[in-house]
Amino acid sequence: MNFTRIAADKNSKARAGEITTDHGKIETPIFMPVGTVATVKGVHQRELKNDINPDIILGNTYHLYLRPQTQILEKAGGLHKFMNWDRNILTDSGGYQVYSLSANRKIKEEGVKFKSHIDGSMHLFTPENVMEIQRSIGADIIMAFDECTPYPCDYKYAQRSMHMTHRWLERCLTHLKKTPFKYDYSQAFFPIVQGSTYKDLRKQSAEYIAGVGAEGNAIGGLSVGEPAEEMYAMTDVVCDILPEDKPRYLMGVGTPINILENIALGVDMFDCVMPTRNARNGMLFTAHGTINIKNRKWADDFSPIDEMGITFVDTEYSKAYLKHLFSVNELLGKQIATIHNLGFYLWLVREARKHIIEGDFRTWKDKMVKQMDKRL
Repeated sequence: MNFTRIAADKNSKARAGEITTDHGKIETPIFMPVGTVATVKGVHQRELKNDINPDIILGNTYHLYLRPQTQILEKAGGLHKFMNWDRNILTDSGGYQVYSLSANRKIKEEGVKFKSHIDGSMHLFTPENVMEIQRSIGADIIMAFDECTPYPCDYKYAQRSMHMTHRWLERCLTHLKKTPFKYDYSQAFFPIVQGSTYKDLRKQSAEYIAGVGAEGNAIGGLSVGEPAEEMYAMTDVVCDILPEDKPRYLMGVGTPINILENIALGVDMFDCVMPTRNARNGMLFTAHGTINIKNRKWADDFSPIDEMGITFVDTEYSKAYLKHLFSVNELLGKQIATIHNLGFYLWLVREARKHIIEGDFRTWKDKMVKQMDKRL
């Protein structure tokens, strides 16, 4: 994997770059649609490719390990072939899913014992077997196994957890050296900075992670309920330490405003379930604010969903029609809203990139943040 910086903004830490893997180029900043179980919910791969057009999507180690299971993915020739996706894929390590199962898991030095949310069966994730699972899944970018701390979090707990994440990282690295690639392309490995919302811990963790010299680096544990200001403060500290010549990935973030503010702090890669999950609940993101399509006010609004026309659904259907689909609980409504939201997120990061290259990112970002911070 290679990363090239193409431009940097004079009035912020934003940068535009290009990641190259065996599955092609990723122009940064980038938003990665979340394809948890080998599907971006409700979207055909054809629509994903032609209409939403991301350079990379995300798969989920925990969910894919449980279903369809790694042996099925291996038989298929890896996740790319299984889901018929010939562009880049990143897999998370399952650390966040294990964190969200707090009632059904035990964290020890060895790893994490957890109960499957599907059938209650017991499983163990260790740094070693999570590396093997990700080799079998076959993503282009794979993540270290870490512990994601909750918010709020006691300082001592955050400190202990961070040190364990670092020890787990060393085990991941040792095991990767012994575990060859499963398919005919290489995989890049990203370690994860932790440390909750404590500046000194984040600094310590970022220095440790930077010292590993991995192909890219991630920032974890910052989309777990903390105020946006805390997220920005921690991202700022970490981005000042992580190497400039490697991509920086902020995990699980966030709203369109969060994304622009974090691009300004030096982040290159994002993922979040928000555009898809909120779409299924009738919330649409636009350049002028958010729309709750279930509201009565849209019942006789025959204007296009979004006059910007980023994807085909924006001008092919009206707000009144989409509101109707939601009111009768028609699946098509959720699909239309999902395509719109993902198209908008990809448009947003591509516009950001364009303005970084043109040199007026800061002015454009400030204007967009104001515009988007409205309920329509």
